Amino acid sequence: MGKKQVFLYPGNQIDVEWDQRLCIHIGECGYSEGELFVAGRDPWCQPDLSSPKETMEIVERCPSGALVYKNKDGRITETAASDNTVTVVYQGPYFLKGDLAIEQSPSDMPGTEFRAALCRCGLSKNKPFCDNSHDGQFKDYGAVGETGEPLKETGGKLKVTPLKDGPLMLSGNVTIKAGSGRAAWQGDKVALCRCGASKNKPFCDGTHNSVDFKAD
Repeated sequence: MGKKQVFLYPGNQIDVEWDQRLCIHIGECGYSEGELFVAGRDPWCQPDLSSPKETMEIVERCPSGALVYKNKDGRITETAASDNTVTVVYQGPYFLKGDLAIEQSPSDMPGTEFRAALCRCGLSKNKPFCDNSHDGQFKDYGAVGETGEPLKETGGKLKVTPLKDGPLMLSGNVTIKAGSGRAAWQGDKVALCRCGASKNKPFCDGTHNSVDFKAD
């Protein structure tokens, strides 16, 4: 039997689930005010020490989808953000938020339907998801030079397809935010670099072919 990777923390009104496979330790949970998450405590998450509303708000801060909350019959009641966004993180991954449909995302990773951290350095062993392999190994500040086309409408499903040995193809209304937080690019179809070598980051420029990038 493999090592347990998904942990459930039950409360009287709401449960919290943590998926170790997706966690990249950003700290939005551990640094939150209150006693919901306390590092070093066993268990570190105690939903009854926070109101259900506070629990849901803190869980939804998790950018990787590693945290989700469930009601007592096991249903996930989170709703997708009204706008689909991709944030190009300084020296780090893509943070996606919205109504996400990520191909290759297992059905037992429900948080990735709303929030996900996807590799853009090419080094992750958990592609298409980030595993922090970029740390100290990848240099890009998250600037975005293009503007795209204004959206005719917002929201809707954002389909994310990791192409074999190639980029991330995004189809659906989306706004790309630069590492500075600026809403930089808008459109409904874009290819994003995930080999880490494009000269036009975050956009794919075909360099994955010359660097022999390999990823399913």
